[in-house]
Amino acid sequence: MPYITSVERRGIEQGKREGKREGKREGLLEGIEMGLELKFGSEGLTILLPEIVQIQNVEILSAILTSIKTVNNLEELRQIYQ
Repeated sequence: MPYITSVERRGIEQGKREGKREGKREGLLEGIEMGLELKFGSEGLTILLPEIVQIQNVEILSAILTSIKTVNNLEELRQIYQ
């Protein structure tokens, strides 16, 4: 096994963390897309999804996904991330 310097090791670990975060973000976005379509139809996809995909914070995306179940309209959902 080749020798890995501490700098390389830190770089590898950082890459793993970023990969996990991006994978989680993508999964949340897929869930949000499905939830919007099921609850609000194409209106939810065309109105809110373009705004939501710009969000990088996975905690906010998780809150959006969870809230889809309980909100009554698109404006209530929008208030979660604005």
